[in-house]
Amino acid sequence: MPTSPADRTDTTAAPSWTIGDLTVHRIDETALPASTGPWLLPGATPEVVREQAWLSPDFADADGILRIHSHTFAFETGGVKVLVDTGIGNHKTRTNPAWNDLDTDYLARLTAAGFAPDSVDLVVLTHLHTDHVGWNTRADGNGGWIPTFPNARYLTSRTEREFWAAQDMDEPRRQMFRDSVHPVEDAGLLDLVDVPAGGATIAPGLQLLPTPGHTPGHVAVRLTGRDGSALVTGDCIHHPVQFAHPAIGSCVDIDPAESEASRRRLLGSLAGTDTLVLGTHFPAPTAGRVTADGAAYRLLPVPPTAAAPAAS
Repeated sequence: MPTSPADRTDTTAAPSWTIGDLTVHRIDETALPASTGPWLLPGATPEVVREQAWLSPDFADADGILRIHSHTFAFETGGVKVLVDTGIGNHKTRTNPAWNDLDTDYLARLTAAGFAPDSVDLVVLTHLHTDHVGWNTRADGNGGWIPTFPNARYLTSRTEREFWAAQDMDEPRRQMFRDSVHPVEDAGLLDLVDVPAGGATIAPGLQLLPTPGHTPGHVAVRLTGRDGSALVTGDCIHHPVQFAHPAIGSCVDIDPAESEASRRRLLGSLAGTDTLVLGTHFPAPTAGRVTADGAAYRLLPVPPTAAAPAAS
């Protein structure tokens, strides 16, 4: 478990990628401390990382230590304003010091990118882990929590929600559900989606793809426009080192074998295509295209095409 808080991300722009008629914005929350990598992906030792020279300097440092970030993605499709995942959130009590009681300007960044909380129509949750649901809610000023996006429908897979409902959760996870999931459910804003093997279309050009293993109901999010497509990984792929070594899994994968199988299946379907892959925890440049590399894969980075100025 990381033992020190991260330095706050301090940029003044929301990087974006334009693919045909689609524009996807990265909404930064925070960089995570160097101790995150060894904890989260224990198989990605410095020796393993340094074998992949292409990971440095963007995705790992010269010593083979992974760079990992927390951010979300926002875009508009068919007139629907969509946010994929909601990060860690502010002022929430968490046992992980890197996530505890954050005070970031995430909402200002989101608003500056053109997605003020009241304007968001749809929030897609790839899964119900603490660092993906935090901005579901914000403090109400009276010790409670209210939905951050009051005019949005929040979506997650039915399998995901039903799995956690059946678990005897420890207190930290119960706390997360109390402050970041239950208020959305109590407001009647959470919709559960059945996601078959072929995926589920939830809005024009927007599809949920089943990628179970990290959690039973985990989904990746595919966005398709007239002249291109993009895919948000969620935690099916935490870091580009897993392109080279798909067998490297997360310490919190619920089913490691299924997680690896989902990762290999997803990478195989993307290799050699023009689909832009956007990693939920990938540091800058965050996006790229998948190419085959021997028996595994490699990410060919694609830098942002634009950066909208943040609110002053």
